Amino acid sequence: MKAMVLAAGLGTRLRPYSLQRPKPLFPVLGIPLLTHTLTQLRRSGAKGIVVNAHHLREQIRFMLHGQGDVHVQLEDLELGTGGGLRLAQSHFGEAPFLAVNGDIVHDLDLAAAYRTHCLSGADVTMVLHDCPRFNNVQVNGEGRIVGFSGAAEEGERLLAFTGVQVINPAVLSLMPEGVFYNIIDCYADLLKRGGTIQALVVSGHFWTDMGTPADYLKLHADILRKGRMPGFSSSHGDTPFCLAKDAVLEAGVSLQDWVSIGHGASIGEGASLTRVVVWDGAKVAPGSIVVDSIITEGD
Repeated sequence: MKAMVLAAGLGTRLRPYSLQRPKPLFPVLGIPLLTHTLTQLRRSGAKGIVVNAHHLREQIRFMLHGQGDVHVQLEDLELGTGGGLRLAQSHFGEAPFLAVNGDIVHDLDLAAAYRTHCLSGADVTMVLHDCPRFNNVQVNGEGRIVGFSGAAEEGERLLAFTGVQVINPAVLSLMPEGVFYNIIDCYADLLKRGGTIQALVVSGHFWTDMGTPADYLKLHADILRKGRMPGFSSSHGDTPFCLAKDAVLEAGVSLQDWVSIGHGASIGEGASLTRVVVWDGAKVAPGSIVVDSIITEGD
């Protein structure tokens, strides 16, 4: 099974933080999200993984240097969700491949999704769930996706795309090469041509779209306070505080609710942190009171 991680987005909703790091490199409990995504793919049996990169792409290339099973596709132009896939088409051969968004955290069974697609005879399988905030995919009574308008007709229901899909590579030929293209526009064209897009509907899983600073903080709350940790390794034990071993906390530091502090970070004397993520190397001044915030090296 080959796979691709879509990691080229601009992360505009996560600014100003995404001006310092591309979204897939945001740390979650001190681990870059992309590291976790690749671990999931490898455990699911993926071999030959493509990661595309555009925004702050040199950071992604540096992080992936030496990982022989990963091909980094550097994109000088913003190509969109479809254009990046189209550029990578030659890497996939003829067998279906798995594609995952680089900004989601989940515990979905990727291998099962791949097997389901291979048995379905569909051109594409999109993993969907009921998430009212994002429900805009139309699914008919036979479990086939029939549109993306966000308005369900009789006998249809609206569900949300999880960011996980399995694609027959031939589908990518419907898109032009080297230009910005949205994969949903490609799928709309596929449906018009009589192609089939299967819905694999899941429930009871952990899933977060790390799209905004509030989403990013809520993800940490879900993991540290609610105990939902889909494969993240951490040394915080049973406490809601994840502290890197080389983080420095001066005398009188107070941690409240939940806190994650990265490698080489320094928290000054008497500082108070409540629901805060501190990135690697960041510094919090003595006596600071920080609540519901992300602290980066540039702060």
